[in-house]
Amino acid sequence: MEARVTAATITTKGQITIPASVRVALGVDTGDRVEFVEVAKGRFEVVAATQSVTALKGLIPRPGKPVSIEAMNAAIAASATGERG
Repeated sequence: MEARVTAATITTKGQITIPASVRVALGVDTGDRVEFVEVAKGRFEVVAATQSVTALKGLIPRPGKPVSIEAMNAAIAASATGERG
C-alpha cells in the first residue's frame, strides 16, 4: 500500500479541519466521532468511531447456562460470610 500524506493546520484553539479526502477514506461526516489511537510513542492513528451498535454483536459470549435467582442469592450470601464456592 502506498503511503499518502495529507496535512492539516492546528488553530489557536487546538482544532483541526480533517481534509475531505481523509473524511471520505474514513467514511465520516459532520457530527461523527473519530478516535486517536497511540500505536507507538509519538505516533497516532485516526480511527472512525462510527460503527453501528450491531457491530458489537458477538463480542461478549453468552453464559454457558442461565443462573437462577436462588444461585445468585446463595453466591451473595456466601460472599457476605467470606465463603468461596
